[in-house]
Amino acid sequence: MKKRKWWNERTRFLLILELAVVLPAAALIGFSVWKLQSFQRDKAIEAAIQRDFRHMLKASEKRIAKETYALVEGVRGNFPCSEDSVAPALDGVLEMHPYAAHVFLFDDETGFVFRSQPQGMKDPYFRKEANSLSDEVAAWMKLDGKHMVERLRNQLKYDEDPYYVFSNWVPRENWKKYQSVFLFLLPGFPEERVAIGGMAFDSEYLVEDFLPAALDELLVRDLADRKGNRNAGDPVVMMICSKDDKHPMATSAEWDGGTPEVQRNMEMAFPGLSLAIKFRGTTVEAMAQQFLRNSFLIIGGLSLILGTGVLFTYRSVTKELALAKLKSDFVSNVSHELRTPLALIRLYAETLEMGRVQGGEKQQHYFSIIRKESERLTALINNILDFSRIEAGKKDYSFDETNLADLVRNTLESYRYQIQQLGFEFKMDIEQDLPPLYVDREAIARSLLNLVNNAVKYSQDDKSLGVNLYRSNGGVKLEVIDHGIGIPRSEQAKVFEKFYRVGDAFVHNTKGSGVGLSLVRHIVRAHGGEVSVESALGKGSKFTIDLPLHSDVHQAG
Repeated sequence: MKKRKWWNERTRFLLILELAVVLPAAALIGFSVWKLQSFQRDKAIEAAIQRDFRHMLKASEKRIAKETYALVEGVRGNFPCSEDSVAPALDGVLEMHPYAAHVFLFDDETGFVFRSQPQGMKDPYFRKEANSLSDEVAAWMKLDGKHMVERLRNQLKYDEDPYYVFSNWVPRENWKKYQSVFLFLLPGFPEERVAIGGMAFDSEYLVEDFLPAALDELLVRDLADRKGNRNAGDPVVMMICSKDDKHPMATSAEWDGGTPEVQRNMEMAFPGLSLAIKFRGTTVEAMAQQFLRNSFLIIGGLSLILGTGVLFTYRSVTKELALAKLKSDFVSNVSHELRTPLALIRLYAETLEMGRVQGGEKQQHYFSIIRKESERLTALINNILDFSRIEAGKKDYSFDETNLADLVRNTLESYRYQIQQLGFEFKMDIEQDLPPLYVDREAIARSLLNLVNNAVKYSQDDKSLGVNLYRSNGGVKLEVIDHGIGIPRSEQAKVFEKFYRVGDAFVHNTKGSGVGLSLVRHIVRAHGGEVSVESALGKGSKFTIDLPLHSDVHQAG
């Protein structure tokens, strides 16, 4: 028994496919999965988003402080430049800047002046706030005013913020409100004087107007700045609360509650408060999990697409390799089929030429053999030429009105003697009065002879051949029936494919090109019909050509 070689075209293709496509793709997918798993394990995505949040909060605090400093600078710019008429001047400052609840000026020579918004003083809580803050600042400045002046001058010297800020929680009916108090130097006073100005923001203005508006403006700016970045489309919301109490004091417009992802203590303009940020309607952890799920789904989809592509490529190339082998077998079979009639023609022709045959009857027999082998050779060559034209898309048909019964009868009669000489019992049942059909006479005759030749070639002991032509269901059916070896059910749909031959030892030992049934199917379909087969192993086959009575097909290629 001959061993099969392990190295062949298919093996080489599989190796190339694996090395060139499968292994690199699998390595890339594996690396991606490992990387995503490491992200999941190390919570790298959450850490990256939180890092972005911290950076955003730092920038946001600077922006809020810058806007706050602008308001404070507006107040400071209108402070009196000397000790003359300090109280009326401070009242004017309050009138010009209603967001300032209280303003004050400490001078070590003239004393301490504290003024509050007049309309606010009608409220007992506001009066209590003013009295408390006035007493606190007055006592502080008397004790530590000089040191505060030095501190503020040092801040200016090193380009730091020119203010000293502290928080003040002011009483209200059932709670306390936050107030930010600023101290600053007064440039109109001599340097040797200890002169300090100050203002306290109106707490209602801060909580209800300034801080919410500042948060909304921050989010609008940030969204514009982050366009094209990873989280540009995410609904970020912010809020401000006390460092010790996480209840929101001021929020952006779409704040939906919940726990902030990142918080930052505000030490610049609003000490004692925290700036917090989160995603609206979700959490960083949920977003990270969603990102990982989507990434795994994408990788899974790409893997599926890759696998499908590899499978499709494998099947396509395997089919092409199989087709190449079939073509090789086709050339070998055709060469063998051509060689046999040519050898017989040459043998009998040489015998006649050399005068070795005596008697007219024997010579006539030799001439008959030469004629039959020539016809067989012609039929084979015509089959091959027709198949070649079909493959090239150049096959044309000539449709004429034809009496199909006469065509079938004449075609079979010309082969009756040859069929009977091979020992076949031949039956022909042709229905009379069939309507004429538009067909290509030569093509239909060739289809019939291909089916008859197959029936003859693939019959062994039970040599029976039948041809039926009759009208059925608005069409005409032409049947070729034999009692031959039959065709397995699994291969019946394949026998009409080009170059295909049933995987049976008897079939492979029988001469044939593998294009006859493929040619029959093309011819029949060009006529608007269909060819089918019914078969059982060991019991024979019935091939049926079904042609329509009225076909609009007049030419096919």
